[in-house]
Amino acid sequence: MISLILAVICAYIIGSIPTAYVFGKVLRGIDIREHGSGNVGATNVVRTIGKVPGRIVFVVDFFKGFAVVTLLPLVFQQFAPFSSILSYKYFYFILGTAAICGHIWTVFLRFKGGKGVSTTMGVVAGLAPLVFILCVVVWVIVFFATRYVSVASIIAAVSLPLFAVITDQNIDFVVFCAVLTMVGVYSHRTNIKRLIQGKESKS
Repeated sequence: MISLILAVICAYIIGSIPTAYVFGKVLRGIDIREHGSGNVGATNVVRTIGKVPGRIVFVVDFFKGFAVVTLLPLVFQQFAPFSSILSYKYFYFILGTAAICGHIWTVFLRFKGGKGVSTTMGVVAGLAPLVFILCVVVWVIVFFATRYVSVASIIAAVSLPLFAVITDQNIDFVVFCAVLTMVGVYSHRTNIKRLIQGKESKS
């Protein structure tokens, strides 16, 4: 049980690393939260610092989620084995959720982080690559049709449990995806408000 708690704490801390904030400070000496949309994420880095830094931030945030559900369990299995828990499928869901929550509510920035899109994509890619690929296709299509990153992210999030069903994932993973959808839509609540008001920025 202690090993499980430690693993969840590690997953949360990994997810909490505020990549966009760090890049803003290192590259421009700015607080990314005070520029652009104020969001601590890759899209705001693209808008305020540049495309290359933004893409690097996306990759790092993506890998945070991916590593937490692929590499972290292996580390704990080797150094702090708890086979009865590690073999239990919910363990990966818990770690993935902890990383995503860490990104959205990071302990390093007074629990105010990014939207969690990149980290969520990393978690899904690590657990169900095909579902991830389908969601990426949806994101790309919606983005190029609307030019709104937020709309593409919301639609991709909503399609997540649908693709889990279509690709014949087990019911537990479908429920997990539904939870990720709710978290994703909730984290975009300010974007939804701006979209309704016609004030959302296009990319």
